[in-house]
Amino acid sequence: MKESGRKQGTLSPCAACKLLRRRCARDCVFAPYFPADQPQKFAIVHKVFGASNVNKMLQELLEHQRSDAVSSMVYEANARMRDPVYGCVGAISSLQQQVDVLQNQLALAQAEVVHMRLQTPQFPSTSSSAIAATNNDSSHSRRSYYPLNGVEQADVEDSLWS
Repeated sequence: MKESGRKQGTLSPCAACKLLRRRCARDCVFAPYFPADQPQKFAIVHKVFGASNVNKMLQELLEHQRSDAVSSMVYEANARMRDPVYGCVGAISSLQQQVDVLQNQLALAQAEVVHMRLQTPQFPSTSSSAIAATNNDSSHSRRSYYPLNGVEQADVEDSLWS
């Protein structure tokens, strides 16, 4: 039977206890989250937060919350190593700026599409006799008709909002 990477007969210290050079007890709060085969995970968290603070944070949480908390601490510690001042807030801010730029580019592209649709309306595949019949049809008296290109104004307006 294995318990957090430790065999029942032999107690292999977790990464935290190994780094702190102490005996790893069966009820070690670090053992389930900092296995011996991932020493860099605890090393970076220890460097940024300190073992005492990590221990306090884990002790204050319910057991089912600890895994997520450790993941968050590892993420924040890695972010703090890259950017000591802003940490993950700097990464979030950078991503938000990228989203803003991309949203502006999308809005410009959509405006350009609308502009192009207004400049170059689609040609319906109708014969000249169908166009002449449409000009004489009383049901279309409300619509403006462009006789040179065979496109009704309502068709242009519909294509803008579809």
